[in-house]
Amino acid sequence: MLSVVRGRVAGGESLPRALAGAPGGPVSVQGLLADHDRAQRDLLGAGDAVQRLLEDPAVTDVVVHAARVWVDRGHGLEAVPAPVGSESEVRALAVRLAALAGQRLDDAAPIVDGVLPGGTRLHAVLPPLAADGTSISLRPLHQRDFTLDVLAATGMVGEETRDLLAGLVVRRANVVVAGATGTGKTTLLAALLALVPPTERLVCIEEASELRPNHPHVVHLQARSANVQAAGSVSLSDLVRAALRMRPDRVVLGEARGREVRDVLAALNTGHAGSWFTLHANSSADVPARLVALGALAGLDPAAVAVQAGAALDAVVFLRREAGQRWVAEIARLDVRAGTLAVDVVAHVVEGTVHHGPGWEGFRARWSP
Repeated sequence: MLSVVRGRVAGGESLPRALAGAPGGPVSVQGLLADHDRAQRDLLGAGDAVQRLLEDPAVTDVVVHAARVWVDRGHGLEAVPAPVGSESEVRALAVRLAALAGQRLDDAAPIVDGVLPGGTRLHAVLPPLAADGTSISLRPLHQRDFTLDVLAATGMVGEETRDLLAGLVVRRANVVVAGATGTGKTTLLAALLALVPPTERLVCIEEASELRPNHPHVVHLQARSANVQAAGSVSLSDLVRAALRMRPDRVVLGEARGREVRDVLAALNTGHAGSWFTLHANSSADVPARLVALGALAGLDPAAVAVQAGAALDAVVFLRREAGQRWVAEIARLDVRAGTLAVDVVAHVVEGTVHHGPGWEGFRARWSP
């Protein structure tokens, strides 16, 4: 197999001579195309072995650590025999990927979080912070337009919950989509945002642009880290405040994970109905504690968070993942009782069966389409 380096092939032979013939006969068109694809993966992607995994539509995550590779195809991480070379080669790969993402990765800046040109999310850590060797985490962005009906066919939402979720969109509820990592929060949110009328303007705010709703009028705002002079950073809080001046019909925060929760709750309390954001949580019941913890980062006390969230948020949609299956496990409403934010689960899904809780009839009457 020919390896092209600066217009020459391995061994110093010129490219024209190599194309004319090689040991064993002339080079085939298929061979040239294979070499071209390999060069593309090496120069513009994550290397031949890792890039092939990222291009697999079944793969949601690729992790390289201590010169070994794992992938997640929906059933948890599994080791794969992908040759990535020695530790020094993995480090060089991480540095090159960081450069492709427009970031710096070296001993002075040993952690990077960015987005590759194709949309793949990159996170990398160098030794000695990564004690066992360079660690690279990659999450590919597969361009798939999942509709709510498609998600229903996969078992993520049942018929009853599908109709209620559609109603939350149509009737302009403010909703938190909660769940652990990899439960499908972004996938579900993108499918729901596609139901927003085409006459409305969506402003999506994210650390790394992952939301791709099938909607004709979406503005994507992406946070920016500080440069090497520790200047130029743009936070999610900055972007939320900027979004409010962009004539949005709905404000969508990809994930609330810091002090920006103060700004998004304020936005939801000032007339921006129909807005959504995602949140990491272990259950619907844990959402108040997460909001209080994030509010504390912004200087809000628990009582202030309760008042703001209780007035701003209409529903919590909680997703769960087990044995490779993702589904909407709970739908809940928020309430303020004795100055404390509380959650009432109105629907709980177990093995595909919806069990109704207190307040279900009133909730469904208000939000059904």
